[in-house]
Amino acid sequence: MDNTTNRWRTIDIVVASVIAVAFGVIFWAWGLVWSATEGAFAFFPPAQTLIYGVWLMPAVVGGLVIRKPGAALYCETVAAVVSALLGSQWAGTVIPQGIVQGIGAELAFAAFRYRSFRLPTAALAGALTGLSAALFDFFVWNVETELVNYRIPYALLTIVSATVIAGIGGWLLTRALANTGVLDRFPAGRNRALV
Repeated sequence: MDNTTNRWRTIDIVVASVIAVAFGVIFWAWGLVWSATEGAFAFFPPAQTLIYGVWLMPAVVGGLVIRKPGAALYCETVAAVVSALLGSQWAGTVIPQGIVQGIGAELAFAAFRYRSFRLPTAALAGALTGLSAALFDFFVWNVETELVNYRIPYALLTIVSATVIAGIGGWLLTRALANTGVLDRFPAGRNRALV
């Protein structure tokens, strides 16, 4: 990509911010869902990460819609900031967590030089943001948990959740938005067959 196509337009910033703020509100609400479902996963606590992928969607959706360096990182980070401002139960820790998660998705798009936005790339972005989330959790939230019986299954299930919900789900959401015409000012909307 040449330098002019990497430049963010005003509309890129506005739409990325709308995506991020919408997901920030969802993040806050998803924290309530997370707390409410802890008992349902008491039989095997790492299994709760099967619903983790919702927190990773803005990184993938932002990357698929904006298609420029930094979009995945920006959307995930701003969503985390909004969540913290709304009173996330994890307070400000969600902000560095959002940065780390956004970097995971960003690496997938960068690996293809911001030229591939098909389903396999979205799934990889989901998987890498899941991996980055699991690594963050290893060192912040799960430091005192048992490696084999908790941390490894936690990481694997987080990656699965992120691949399916954030990666594939994010791709489907972007495609659905493109089909409505709201993304016509973006390559994701103009190239609907390629999304």
